[in-house]
Amino acid sequence: MLVSVFCGMSVDGFIARKDGTFEFLDEGGAEPHGYDEFIKTIDTHVIGRNTYEVVLGFGEWAYGNKRVVVLSSKPLDFSAVREGKVEQMSGEPQEIIARLASSGAKHLYVDGGDTVQRFLRAGCVDRITVSRVPVLIGEGIPLFGSLPSDVKLRHIATTSYKTGLVKSEYSIEKATSPASAK
Repeated sequence: MLVSVFCGMSVDGFIARKDGTFEFLDEGGAEPHGYDEFIKTIDTHVIGRNTYEVVLGFGEWAYGNKRVVVLSSKPLDFSAVREGKVEQMSGEPQEIIARLASSGAKHLYVDGGDTVQRFLRAGCVDRITVSRVPVLIGEGIPLFGSLPSDVKLRHIATTSYKTGLVKSEYSIEKATSPASAK
């Protein structure tokens, strides 16, 4: 199972303003920067309740016919989703990944600030792609939050675009215990 994050943020590290709006991402995000190609490789979106509610506000369902798992411990109303495959789960990231793997999922796209942070803290993310939009917003909702320990990254590639957007791709180096290294 591959678990990936693909996210846009301001140069100062915010994925949204404090009020949850993120129109500043359009300043560089409208230019093709690999997102469409990335989406073709995933089979399941894993998002939090807040991200789900934001996506509902777009009008048209943004995920097409890809499987979408919304994480929430409270009941959710999926009646507004007309064409998608949407389901709800709750639990720890490792449990969610195990359930999705047992149902045939192979590549998860984890999205939404709180959800990304939970999966990172649990050591469940394999790959991170961050697109930095050339804007400073000063304060907002950070992509990364507190972590129990350092998360070591291996740089894969960085690409810059005409709009000033800079996309960097990393794999996460998984810690190995002394017993498993033998």
